[in-house]
Amino acid sequence: MNTRGPAAEEGLHLKPFRGVRYVPEKVRSLAAVTSPPYDVVVRPDGLHHLESSDPYNIVRLILPQAPTADARPRQAADTLADWLAEGVLAADPQPALYVYEQRKGDLLQRGLIGSLELSASSEGVVLPHEDVMPDVVEERADLMRTTGAHLEPLLLTYRSDGRATGATAVIERATARVPLLATTTEDGFGHRLWAVTDPAELAAAADDLAHHQALIADGHHRWATYLRLREERSAPGPWDSGLVLLVDTARYPLQVRAIHRLLHRLPVARAVAALEGSFRVRTLDVPLPAALDALAGAVADGNAFLLAGDGRFHLVDRPDPELLSRTVRADRPEAWRTLDATVLHATLLEHVWRVPDGPEHIGYIHDAGAVVEQAERHGTTAVLMHPVREEVVRDLARQGVTMPRKSTSFGPKPATGLVLRSLALD
Repeated sequence: MNTRGPAAEEGLHLKPFRGVRYVPEKVRSLAAVTSPPYDVVVRPDGLHHLESSDPYNIVRLILPQAPTADARPRQAADTLADWLAEGVLAADPQPALYVYEQRKGDLLQRGLIGSLELSASSEGVVLPHEDVMPDVVEERADLMRTTGAHLEPLLLTYRSDGRATGATAVIERATARVPLLATTTEDGFGHRLWAVTDPAELAAAADDLAHHQALIADGHHRWATYLRLREERSAPGPWDSGLVLLVDTARYPLQVRAIHRLLHRLPVARAVAALEGSFRVRTLDVPLPAALDALAGAVADGNAFLLAGDGRFHLVDRPDPELLSRTVRADRPEAWRTLDATVLHATLLEHVWRVPDGPEHIGYIHDAGAVVEQAERHGTTAVLMHPVREEVVRDLARQGVTMPRKSTSFGPKPATGLVLRSLALD
């Protein structure tokens, strides 16, 4: 977003840190030890796949498996300590900002990974656009607190004037050098990382970023966790900053995708029957791509969703206006009131289907094929969503209005495991 603040102290302060990285000679391959962000891993299939890909896969730290929830953070901390002691992970010799590149075909994304200062004015500098779930923040806080580490960067975006100056110039100069690492993950993305340690380069990036605000593209729960853990400390220290990837979307536009819902205890037949008289429902005997095309066409005229789980797709649209007026709160902007996610949660989940708002009832899955497969396997309901336009997200964030949680999925997301931050080193 093009958001130059009136004073440098009100903008972003991205600091270098000593990154903790895998030692290539100690693992089968860098690709084998990386993972998507913790909330993108589709459990349990994706988790088991990653755990079996390499005994040192980062998923053992970000999603530790233990008999009890209380034991998981301690298990992750012990695993992290073991890997450091074995030399599987090692800290870089000096603090750096890290230039990170992702490439797949014509898609190219570059940004800076660093330790972002969590100042008292962070609320106006880093703009969230989604609500968070308290239980997830508590889980992430336990993990960060116990491990004393930030295991994966959250994704922030800002918008420059598009010229190759400041932080952008620092990035482009770095990419002309030999990278610290280069790997290609199984999703076909190539990843490269460079360290920027030159004081003049660090100063150029810092001066530029100090005039910008950022939008949280991915990682609202981790951001809320950073702020919570900072508030727990009375004295200055490493908890006063958090690990982030900053991407200038004027140079490297992100893609915006939907996050779908899996309603664990609601069969499709019951979900469809409950919609009679309040939404139009059309059954589609077509493959998933064609069903998603139909959804894209329907949202042009208003709220629309796809239901799946019984081997077919059910296109749900044309909600009853009177029902919406009764169920959607009126004290929010029109852009918020007409969001598909708002109508899904306020109207469908709460009033029509009466699905409680908890993880035992609602799952959030990024991949359309995966959510359909799980719904069909378990005889439950998948609700497929259409992406929100980025300008809607940005405008609501500027107004200080948060969208329903898991409304958007910006990407490509950074691979987890390429660089970690140990708070003991700062």
